[in-house]
Amino acid sequence: MPAQERVGIGVVGGGLMGRELAAAIGRWAALSDHPVRPVLTAVCDLDPEVLAWFDRVETVRLRTADHRELLADDGVDVVYLAVPHHLHERLYLDTVAAGKDFLGEKPFGIDLPAARRIVAAVEASTVFARCSSEMPFFPGAQQVVAALGDGAVGRVIEADASFLHSSDLDVGKPINWKRQAATCGRIGVMGDLGMHVAHVPLRLGWRPERVYAVLQDLVVQRPDGRGGTAPCDTWDNATLHTWVSDGRGPFPLTLQTKRIAPGEMNTWRLRVLGMDGGLEFSTAAPKTVRRFAVRDGRQVWEHAQTGSQSVFPTITGGIFEFGFADAILQMWAAYLAERAGALGDRFGCATPREALASHELFDAALRSAASGRAEPL
Repeated sequence: MPAQERVGIGVVGGGLMGRELAAAIGRWAALSDHPVRPVLTAVCDLDPEVLAWFDRVETVRLRTADHRELLADDGVDVVYLAVPHHLHERLYLDTVAAGKDFLGEKPFGIDLPAARRIVAAVEASTVFARCSSEMPFFPGAQQVVAALGDGAVGRVIEADASFLHSSDLDVGKPINWKRQAATCGRIGVMGDLGMHVAHVPLRLGWRPERVYAVLQDLVVQRPDGRGGTAPCDTWDNATLHTWVSDGRGPFPLTLQTKRIAPGEMNTWRLRVLGMDGGLEFSTAAPKTVRRFAVRDGRQVWEHAQTGSQSVFPTITGGIFEFGFADAILQMWAAYLAERAGALGDRFGCATPREALASHELFDAALRSAASGRAEPL
């Protein structure tokens, strides 16, 4: 095996996802053959307790509350920007100006104008940038994507991509930045979860031509953590009915992003039905891909076991289970391999253009909710 390229990683935003990256780097040896060896060297966060958590990572030598200090560090080659949406534009543009490659959290800006400015800056630079979206790296999702790429279902009749949470079913859950338009954006849940459901359709070339949006604001206030309440002014649930074409003909694509989905916990699902068959994968049943066919005049749903292997092979036995932490590892493996020019024909992370396309969809969804009509993109 050739020597691995060492890549210094800096994290801006050391919360949940920043810690997940630290854990993924700690498990990097699980990848059987990868051209890059990432090393977490720097962390930026405003909270001293968050910075203190990274004391357990021996390779971290810079802990700072100033992202400019991290961007100026010559030992940082790649930056992970894991911050609330209202901070995206400033931090992403600062990172581009510093000449640092980065993986940014979705949705690449609080709104469409911000996304356009970010993507324009990236494209005018030599910076390698991608958008976070880990759920399509589940093995079952990859099997569905590969089968669809091979035309397994024939002409598509309909498709559905969903990301369904239930934690906000608890109306006593305190307010946070994801529940306020000033920090999350007017697109609400679409900004938080929308890239997850748009990633695969956009990669398959399914670009919506028009959208009819059903948006729900179910919980209008939440506890503020200080004994009072605060307005919860973002969309909790969004169902987008869109019309797309894959070259064989138009078909309806439904995209669902929900924070209040009773019966679900953290479910990503893709279902496609066509004239020659059907495919479905859900993280609620992560070891199974469902395949539909008509045999001898009978309609049959089969259940195929997926195993543990995704885009990059790992030392994990093929019969074992795959989980969220594994998806994070695979996403970062894909990002760093593509940055090194070694992705090949493997599935890659969401591109800035795909992030921008998702914003165009969400912006049209807001217009549709206001007009009560289907709106063009």
